[in-house]
Amino acid sequence: MNDQSQIDAPAPRVSIVVPVKNEAGNIAPLVAEIERACAGLAPFEVIYVDDGSSDGTGMELARLAAERPWLRRLRRERSAGQSAAVRAGARVARAPIIVTIDGDGQNDPAFIPKLVAALEAGGPGVGLAAGQRLGRKDTGFKRMQSRIANKVRRAILGDGTRDTGCGLKAVRRDIFLSLPYFDAIHRFMPALVKREGYDVVLVDVVDRPRLTGQSNYGLFDRLWVGILDLCGVWWLIRRCRRAAPAEELK
Repeated sequence: MNDQSQIDAPAPRVSIVVPVKNEAGNIAPLVAEIERACAGLAPFEVIYVDDGSSDGTGMELARLAAERPWLRRLRRERSAGQSAAVRAGARVARAPIIVTIDGDGQNDPAFIPKLVAALEAGGPGVGLAAGQRLGRKDTGFKRMQSRIANKVRRAILGDGTRDTGCGLKAVRRDIFLSLPYFDAIHRFMPALVKREGYDVVLVDVVDRPRLTGQSNYGLFDRLWVGILDLCGVWWLIRRCRRAAPAEELK
């Protein structure tokens, strides 16, 4: 989509941001599913953020975007991680609501309308609708890691969320961009949104197997770095001072 067509197109109701790295085989099936699932949310836009892929991801996106004016593409030559990719998409998004979804096919786009509806029904006091996975399709080792990490996170942060690793989330764009940014922020969004004074609603979503390819994340990404991030988020919450809104004087 060129700049002029973006200007002429009506403002989308929802921007779906999809971070990907080396997911060429998953691009076309997921784009088709998103298109079907979001028909009732039109006008919408889908922003794929290619985080330094070295396979055919870029070519697949170019082919599909040529036929879909609502499909936008960002590319980073060197990978900077999932959180940086999501933030890049959010910065250029044109809708007031952003939906994030993983690009490997494990997140079912059929739940996108349910997330958006939950966020909108909550009014301006609700900042995030977060998906919580049922029937995890990861390996037993990864499920064990997640159970331990989620239990520790809930105990320390008190965010009331059993599964913050689910890629399906609907968040108000202005709130998301106001959050303190750091690598792996996507794993702590419920706690950070609550830190800003907004409520979080939880929506159960059904997990499914990855369509093709393999995960780009390993033990070090999911465990040891997460411990440091958890300490940082705890500090951010402890150092947040609630203040009444400032009013302009006339």
